[in-house]
Amino acid sequence: MKLIFLGPPGAGKGTQAERIAEARQIAHISTGDMLRAEMRRGTELGLAAKGLMERGELVPDEIIIRMVEQRVQQPDCENGFLLDGFPRTVAQADALAAIADIDHVVDLDVPFDRLVDRISGRRMCPDCGAAYHIVSHSSETCDHCGATLYQRNDDTAETVRNRLHVYQEQTQPLIDYYRERGLLRKVNGDQDVDAVTSEVEKAIG
Repeated sequence: MKLIFLGPPGAGKGTQAERIAEARQIAHISTGDMLRAEMRRGTELGLAAKGLMERGELVPDEIIIRMVEQRVQQPDCENGFLLDGFPRTVAQADALAAIADIDHVVDLDVPFDRLVDRISGRRMCPDCGAAYHIVSHSSETCDHCGATLYQRNDDTAETVRNRLHVYQEQTQPLIDYYRERGLLRKVNGDQDVDAVTSEVEKAIG
């Protein structure tokens, strides 16, 4: 089975992707992780991407697409794969269609107000990296190491709204693209984690 997961920041995409990939015994491919791995290994593509990123430039589609193409040919993708963070544009979706036949595109749908609450309520530990939410954790210190928790700059309500607006503008054409091809499976992401997983499983059959 070959899947794509779409969803705005804070929708729980990473959590659901890990769960489904494990349950279906397919490779979970995050393009962010893939880029970092290529750079660590010092591959031709990794070095090209590193140079661009160090100059503050975006990694072009052709490099990302070549990485994805190589990655989906690895032995762990024999049973299928789940793409998380790719494609981001219609041009990338067209290029992907030439590489693989996608079975389902899961779009985790969560109201933006809920996403703002989820993300702006996050607090991080500067020392051990543990994450908390003010709804379930009223203390200002980390349970693990006792450090004072902080809010990341990109987790403030105003920044989150801007990120969500950008996501919507960029992703709507992609959602339309997959809906027109009968591949889109919209899932209610505004439920507890297990309920979302169950709905995803039903959607992909």
